Amino acid sequence: MYNFKEIEQEKLEFIPVGSVEEIKEGERLFLEIDEKLIVILNINGQFYAIADVCSHDDGPVGEGTLEGFEIICPRHGARFDIRTGKVLALPAFVDIPAYPVRLVGDQIEIGFPAQA
Repeated sequence: MYNFKEIEQEKLEFIPVGSVEEIKEGERLFLEIDEKLIVILNINGQFYAIADVCSHDDGPVGEGTLEGFEIICPRHGARFDIRTGKVLALPAFVDIPAYPVRLVGDQIEIGFPAQA
């Protein structure tokens, strides 16, 4: 799995996904982009995007409980850092994708590797 936040910005294609008005403090927005399930989270006015899939069993992770910057998978309790996708607790042992998020005006955009 990849932390797409580590890719140089000029190698990313940013896709508009909604406005800041759509995701209030503490809320989430669930999306499907190119058959990828993604959840955007608003924590303290900062937006984070991760794959909505637990690397343990491919179940959804986006509905999980948040503790700080950790999301806890509702199925088996694996934990991930929403800032990086890094796995923090078993039963998962593989990171999940994390995507860079930027704001252009009030528009939220998510970065994906540019198609060659």
